[in-house]
Amino acid sequence: MGLDMYASRRAKIILVNSKKSNDKLNLSVGNTSSQEIACWRKHNRLHGWMEKLWREKTGMEGSFNCEELLLEKKDISTLEKVIRNNQLPETGGFYFGEDSYSENEEQYMVADLKFIKEARQAINEGDEVIYNSWW
Repeated sequence: MGLDMYASRRAKIILVNSKKSNDKLNLSVGNTSSQEIACWRKHNRLHGWMEKLWREKTGMEGSFNCEELLLEKKDISTLEKVIRNNQLPETGGFYFGEDSYSENEEQYMVADLKFIKEARQAINEGDEVIYNSWW
């Protein structure tokens, strides 16, 4: 058991106003299944950054476990700067293991930057990018 983290791309959901009322209808565009574009194991620094972003976006408190986080283009750009400047925050947790940069900093940085590239491509192609974790 431990911190498992995933990023996926999926088709955006478009909300359309009904002509007969002001109710919004959920209409999916294309295939709404998701496709994994990255996964990490016990990368607690990245998870800490994502948790902070989730709290800022949602205003929610409590456990950031099994919660979806929509990553927008600006979030991806900010994350890239944070990664390149080695500013991911140290983050602890019972199931998180040791600091993810203690022995694997370069390995995680390479994987993180690959994710940034995949996420940008997904967004530029009109898909959403979702972060999720489970511990």
